[in-house]
Amino acid sequence: MMKTAQPKLWTKDFIILSLVNFFLIFIYLLLNATIALYVLREFDATTGQAGLAAGIFIIGALTGRIFTGSLMKRLQYKRLLVAGLIFFALTILLYLVNYGLSFFIISRFFNGIALGITTTVIGTLVVLTIPTSKRGEGIGYFAVSTAVATGLGPFVGLYMAQHTGFYMIFIVCLLLAIVSIIIGFFVRIPEMKKVDVVEEKGKGIKLSEYIEPKALPISFIVLIMTFCFSSVLSYINLYAIELNLIDTASFFFIVYTVTVLISRPFTGRLMDSIGANYIMYPAFIIFGIGMVLLGTAHSALTLLIAAGLIGLGFGNISSISQTIAVTVAPPHRMGLASATFFIFYDIGNGFGPSLLGLVIPITGYPTIYMILGVAVIATSVLYYVLYGKKEKANRYILNKKTG
Repeated sequence: MMKTAQPKLWTKDFIILSLVNFFLIFIYLLLNATIALYVLREFDATTGQAGLAAGIFIIGALTGRIFTGSLMKRLQYKRLLVAGLIFFALTILLYLVNYGLSFFIISRFFNGIALGITTTVIGTLVVLTIPTSKRGEGIGYFAVSTAVATGLGPFVGLYMAQHTGFYMIFIVCLLLAIVSIIIGFFVRIPEMKKVDVVEEKGKGIKLSEYIEPKALPISFIVLIMTFCFSSVLSYINLYAIELNLIDTASFFFIVYTVTVLISRPFTGRLMDSIGANYIMYPAFIIFGIGMVLLGTAHSALTLLIAAGLIGLGFGNISSISQTIAVTVAPPHRMGLASATFFIFYDIGNGFGPSLLGLVIPITGYPTIYMILGVAVIATSVLYYVLYGKKEKANRYILNKKTG
């Protein structure tokens, strides 16, 4: 008997999209790690102004994501991707022009919009290049590009700020953005058949034009998870100083990244074969334990074990949740589903540090990490109510679609 040919995962388009995604996230996090310091030094700004220059990028990214889902229903994906990459490069070019702090903050806002557009389009395109039967595995591998950029971006940014200066940082970011445009031209994506698209007619602005309702439940879970994880991203260095473990803190995200790199491909394949619930429930518990352990850390070893557990937990919750978001949506609304997922992801990640910053002076770092750890574990119950109990039915529908 002849064996049926297995659909390929590692296609040229999948590799290109993963590479472009790596460059974009790397640039974003490299700049994010250095921009406040740049504003303080270059414009003699206040701490509040530096925070605004850093934070307005997230507002821009959210703005870009909100409108991208709707744009993807009207424009060709390839054109929107290339236009977004060109826009992203142009907004980085503005960093090299010094017209004062207000101009720089506006440039940051538009740079955020450009990132929101491009990463949302890429998140949708990569799903279209992945065989449906390997969607969990494929998104797991694709998410590795984000994980590596998360580990390298801040490290390279801080190193360059100390050894080369901010002008060279902007030049490097611009060159990487131009490379992204060039390789982005080589992506070939089949257009969606018009028969698959059903336009929703009616007067007035509809929320469904910008949000995919079926992706809302899992996106809400992601909002809670990114809110909790933002406490690690934003405050781990300050917490490490308090513990007198600042040298260990530099290895925290290396351990986190390595854990994600090792686990995501494996958990993606496991999701494809037996379902998301078998990954999500353990991930909630592992993430929660990692946060509680972080709150009780008094040694370098404990801090690094917590980093590994958080990577194993949150790292897989984020990629599996993205797979769920695009799987539950109709094929012609994958763009909106992807946009919905990233909007909620950014809300939790963007507003978490500000809200937690009001609470930490009252509770202290150990208490807030332990509280968030308990909240993560408790979210597994909410996950069951919003999605987990329906997971078998969703897998049955997906299997019927794929034959």
